[in-house]
Amino acid sequence: MSSEAETSVQGHVDLASFYDKKQCECLNESDENGFKNCLTNSPSYLESDCDEQLIISISFMQPVKIHSIKLKADKEKGPKTIKLFINRTQTLDFDSANSYAPVQELILTPSDLEGKPINLKFVKFQNVQNIQLFIKDNQSGSEATQIEYLSFIGSAISTTKMGDFKRVAGKKGESH
Repeated sequence: MSSEAETSVQGHVDLASFYDKKQCECLNESDENGFKNCLTNSPSYLESDCDEQLIISISFMQPVKIHSIKLKADKEKGPKTIKLFINRTQTLDFDSANSYAPVQELILTPSDLEGKPINLKFVKFQNVQNIQLFIKDNQSGSEATQIEYLSFIGSAISTTKMGDFKRVAGKKGESH
């Protein structure tokens, strides 16, 4: 099965292979159930520590276009309100995430937490170096938020540097 078939969004792929894992982080993750757990489709999960809020920062190795987000989470402990920020030079803190205007805000229902793609405003996610998610609350208002799986669906922006090409034949300025 191709990765395009797995994403169920024609022309786009799961962007996990483009993550710059050294630059990815999560604020307020629990020690037992950390951030890396939600990056693979496995029985493990990411859980918040002190309260229901999380800030997840994902950096990409090259610019990407993001079409949609996929989330798998418990119907009660899964995220409800998510604010999306792109191309921030530093990871947001909780005060900034609450006060800054996001590129897009999602209000999720329990059916959105089943792992199906949730479309984003594609035109606003065209040249993304990094994306930060501020998870403000969860479905039931409980103390801990859990995410079993998180992925982004989109495509890489191919960047061609003309200076990287080598002259094949002839001299500079010479034509056929």
